[in-house]
Amino acid sequence: MNITFNELRRIKDNLPDGSIHRIARELDLNVETVWNYFGGYGHPNGRPMGVHLESGPDGGIVALDDTRILERARQILQEQHAHA
Repeated sequence: MNITFNELRRIKDNLPDGSIHRIARELDLNVETVWNYFGGYGHPNGRPMGVHLESGPDGGIVALDDTRILERARQILQEQHAHA
């Protein structure tokens, strides 16, 4: 799946507090892996999750081999909007 880097960051930035830890726990991943997935590549203990960056407009294109983290983040955002 392809998504722009800026859209991926917007999703991360709109998640409620604690969501990164929640996603990591629910998907049995290291928290740093989830941070790295959303563009926080300064976390050396994170596992690679098949994220590939290419330069381009809107922050460039991110090709995601594994969309589980993104799908869970979108579900959390939908939950948040349903309770608002």
